[in-house]
Amino acid sequence: MSVRVRFAPSPSGYLHVGLARTAIFNWLLARGHEGAFVLRVEDTDRMRSSDEHTQAILDGLGWLGIDYDEGPLFQSAGVARHRSDALRLLEAGKAYRDFADPASVKDEAAERGMHPSRVARERAEQLGVDQSEQLAADGRPFAVRFRVPDGETRFTDMVHGDMRFGNDDIDDLVILRSDGTPVYNLAVVSDDADMAITHVIRGDDHLSNTPKQVLLYRALGLTEPVFAHVPMILGSDGKKLSKRHGATAVGEYEAEGILPDAMFNFLSLLGWSPGDDREFMSRADIIEAFSMERVLKKGSVFDVDKLSWLNGRHIAEIPAPELIEHLRKGATSLANVDSSLIDDDQWLTGLVDLLRARSRTIRDLVAQAEPFLCDPFPFEEKALQKHWAKDPPTASDRLERVLARLEASEWTATALEEGLRGLAEELEIGAGKLIHPLRVAVTGRMSSPGIFDVLTLLGRERALSRTRAGVERIGAL
Repeated sequence: MSVRVRFAPSPSGYLHVGLARTAIFNWLLARGHEGAFVLRVEDTDRMRSSDEHTQAILDGLGWLGIDYDEGPLFQSAGVARHRSDALRLLEAGKAYRDFADPASVKDEAAERGMHPSRVARERAEQLGVDQSEQLAADGRPFAVRFRVPDGETRFTDMVHGDMRFGNDDIDDLVILRSDGTPVYNLAVVSDDADMAITHVIRGDDHLSNTPKQVLLYRALGLTEPVFAHVPMILGSDGKKLSKRHGATAVGEYEAEGILPDAMFNFLSLLGWSPGDDREFMSRADIIEAFSMERVLKKGSVFDVDKLSWLNGRHIAEIPAPELIEHLRKGATSLANVDSSLIDDDQWLTGLVDLLRARSRTIRDLVAQAEPFLCDPFPFEEKALQKHWAKDPPTASDRLERVLARLEASEWTATALEEGLRGLAEELEIGAGKLIHPLRVAVTGRMSSPGIFDVLTLLGRERALSRTRAGVERIGAL
């Protein structure tokens, strides 16, 4: 069987991580079986839908690298078909007109201890078919309710196995409102059948809708898809992930410096396991390993620390040209960027290779790159206080001696290290007493990659110029 899946977000909000994970599982199943991934925007709720949110969803999918084979298709384009399917059920006696005032139905149901839909059915039966048709012909507004049959509804879920629901617990759901607009459960069944969807993969918060939809498929004589309800994503407190747990929209994580491949890797592991201990995985690895049989029933916790760790692993492995583009984009937020450096691919390759192992996010990378890219560059007050201001005369003397040794040295990491460590031995002090004041002079930071790698990357002229400026700055303290 050819696999056809759909991702059907409502454009009433941004692409949050739960929706993104659902999209990933659908995409993985399609790609692993050479199937089709259909994007359908469920925009029939015009009050809550917006073009802004539709674009945000498209942008989020694009950032994650989730391409679609068909779409975006819009649910609102199928309203005539939805209405036709509802009326077909009505004509077949599998649905009925509900002319009752919802408030009066609710009051009677509360008084009698019944579900409102059962009261609505009683009233429709008392009214009779002929009178119902006459009232409709007279223009009396009515909703259309699906008549839930007796018995039980059974289906097999790819995650949860055999599912059974007593039909007594399912209300006679409204499938067409009194204004003629279709309701979600009917619209989604009509759309999935029209698009020949074979597998419906969605969050298990939709599980309660599924028996209603299965009944509609069967009543309409449509082929049911295979259902798979994947576990919810939870916050650190074990409750459903929400804004109180921090960022939830994928666009926010992009802004925080998370790589798309890292987010894809992380979300794919929320509720699914490759069957071994692997966590850091490429997209190709995940496609090859993915199967619905290894999707878990239990909810998974969104662990920000694990996402950060995975992102660091992806930063460590990403090809330099890609990382350079991320750096360039991030560097637009910095002041005093040297354009000759930001445009130099060869030099930037050395920079990202020096900094990538120390970076968990692109923000980290940009922050560490600032003293290399900018002139002038900012100094950390803590670094100034600890390594210069405590004893300015000593710091100045040592930095002057370092400057002289650097000026006389061949400009390689090995030669620079030999010269500086030799100076420390001559002064009978630890090498750190020279390295720390020098690091502040050339980077303005308390910490950095190895100082000799820093010096070689900066180059002789820039490094010496910064060291001379550092001597002058200490003298002004």
